[in-house]
Amino acid sequence: MPPARAGDDDHFGNPGSTELPLFRDFPDDFRYVLGLQESVVVGMADGDAQGTRNAALINLHSAAGVGHAMGNIFTAYRNRTPLVITAGQQARSILPYEPFLFASEATKLPEPYVKWAIEPARGEDVPAAIARAYNVAMQAPCGPTFVSIPVDDWDRTTEAVRRHTVSHSLHPDPSLVDVLDSGVVVRR
Repeated sequence: MPPARAGDDDHFGNPGSTELPLFRDFPDDFRYVLGLQESVVVGMADGDAQGTRNAALINLHSAAGVGHAMGNIFTAYRNRTPLVITAGQQARSILPYEPFLFASEATKLPEPYVKWAIEPARGEDVPAAIARAYNVAMQAPCGPTFVSIPVDDWDRTTEAVRRHTVSHSLHPDPSLVDVLDSGVVVRR
């Protein structure tokens, strides 16, 4: 796939109670595309990602939502479609009590149909996890990635993820090799 355009403004989803804090400070320049069921959301995002040649961002509702979406996650995996799937998780403080709608091993739930999955150890690490999920999704062969986000992580203060250039090619990118050869490190 050609290089992605960073900052796609569509966010596909079917939110539930564990994802509602996402909307508290939802950026004005993003468009939330609401689907009535999780499998439909993944199907819409799959089509968008194939059409734009850029990873689509998806928000699903906790364990039940990921379960409902599994058929289309499998299809996206087989299509080698780059997707960044986020799903809610119950608050960290109540996970030991096995609350309703939680996933005991959230990162294992969508396996083996995601290339990479994580539930960050701290809420402060969620932005970096999403950035890495994007880069892994776009790396050939493209495919879905997964980030589980406990509901209380939305209340954490985070630092902006520093932008850096990542090649999505399996072969050396000539423009990046030239930068290395010149000994110049370019920071954005």
